Amino acid sequence: MDFTNNVTRMLEGKRIVYTVHTYPYSEELHSATDVADAIGFPQSQVFKTLVALDVAPGQKPALVVIPGDQSLDLKALAKATGSKKMQMAARAEAERLTGLLAGGISPLALINRGFVVYLDDRAKAFSTIYISAGERGAQVGIGVDDLVKLTRARYVTIA
Repeated sequence: MDFTNNVTRMLEGKRIVYTVHTYPYSEELHSATDVADAIGFPQSQVFKTLVALDVAPGQKPALVVIPGDQSLDLKALAKATGSKKMQMAARAEAERLTGLLAGGISPLALINRGFVVYLDDRAKAFSTIYISAGERGAQVGIGVDDLVKLTRARYVTIA
């Protein structure tokens, strides 16, 4: 498979071991569970990246990385972040804030852009998880430790 983008070039430049898994993206089949089924990995091991907003003015959006078969617990996220209240960004707002299309939002594509990354601690159960490669139709398998190191992700219980 010959797939290259900014994320894979960055991983290669940092000598990080990864795998690429492509799938035919469509608006009908774009949930993380659909992606897991398409690339042949357990739904609990394919993680989705969500954009969450602190309702307090002037706060940076957070990237929340959770298992594809789970839902985000906004109260748990607020507690973990020390926020009074968190809310999900609407799709258009998430795309505007990240510069990436929904289905392709990835913490690996947003390194050094000022986002705080929160990784659900279920990731600790795996040596490798699968997350968006920064564009629709491509996932990267990456070691959890490497992901945490690259993104400075904080482990939290939020799903």
